[in-house]
Amino acid sequence: MNLKEFIKYFDKIQVEYPEKSIKFVRAVAEDNLVALHTHQIWPGNEEYVTMDFFRFDCDGKIVEHWDSIQQIPEESANNNGMY
Repeated sequence: MNLKEFIKYFDKIQVEYPEKSIKFVRAVAEDNLVALHTHQIWPGNEEYVTMDFFRFDCDGKIVEHWDSIQQIPEESANNNGMY
């Protein structure tokens, strides 16, 4: 996915789901690696915790992306929470 496609995707999501919110809980960067930990709320109050991992080349372009997403349950199995 090039930069234009990346931006187009997120612009489309914003138009299709204007009530969706993303809170950046943590951002960690070291050398050419970046990790983002987010709390997302989608329409219908569905809540998700996400992790995104990016690796950049020497020109600052994303060359690798991994993500993980998990819906936050209404009742937690413990008191630790997702964050």
